[in-house]
Amino acid sequence: MPQHALLYRRPSEPQSIEIVFDRSIYAVRVRRHRQARRYTLRIQTATREVILTIPPRGTLKDARAFAQKHCAWIAARLNRLPKATPFAHGVVMPVRGLPHRIAHRPGIRGTVWTEADSNGEWLLCVTGEAPHVGRRIGDFLRREARRDLEAASLRFATDLGLTVRRVVVRDPSSRWGSCSTTGVLSFSWRLILAPSTVLSYLAAHEVAHLIEMNHSAKFWRLVQRLCPDHERAKTWLDVHGTDLHRYGLPEMGA
Repeated sequence: MPQHALLYRRPSEPQSIEIVFDRSIYAVRVRRHRQARRYTLRIQTATREVILTIPPRGTLKDARAFAQKHCAWIAARLNRLPKATPFAHGVVMPVRGLPHRIAHRPGIRGTVWTEADSNGEWLLCVTGEAPHVGRRIGDFLRREARRDLEAASLRFATDLGLTVRRVVVRDPSSRWGSCSTTGVLSFSWRLILAPSTVLSYLAAHEVAHLIEMNHSAKFWRLVQRLCPDHERAKTWLDVHGTDLHRYGLPEMGA
């Protein structure tokens, strides 16, 4: 191990600390960074995680004091985020841009499916025991996302005479899609929550990267060719994208 790594290593240092503000407890993840020059706090919007960066020679005692000093800021920023919405019976959430109400049906065979009730309301039905509802819905949405993204990506790739090596879905916190130099396209499964035009735009965006690994004028001409309505889809994502990250998250405890 390099000497500088041994110097700054803290084997027993906890990964998180807790601070108290207005009778509520907030977890703060601590990370030591060798290039940091001071203590800094940030809120990761997608995961609602509070992250405190510590300089190499900083102490956990000073880090805790810094976080406690800014506890009002932490609370205010977290309170401004859209409320976390777990996958649970009765919750209304979007699927392909349309509101669906989760309906737990433990006495029926099957897994997860969608249907409309007698009033025309879309339902996202899920069977099984209550503790498994969240996982089953999450798995279903990932499968649907991959199916839609594979279909859209292959369609756009065919239009350009290209081959997509593979399409994968994950849950990144800072990007909606990516394209590797080997032809693997990666997307956020949360795109299945957005209108289909938004999902199609992201597929077109990443397929265009198979030719142009940049955001040049030539790249955007390719996107325009594949998805003429891409500006509207991009605007929708800029306005509503953050909201998609709240679904499936557990409610914050205090």
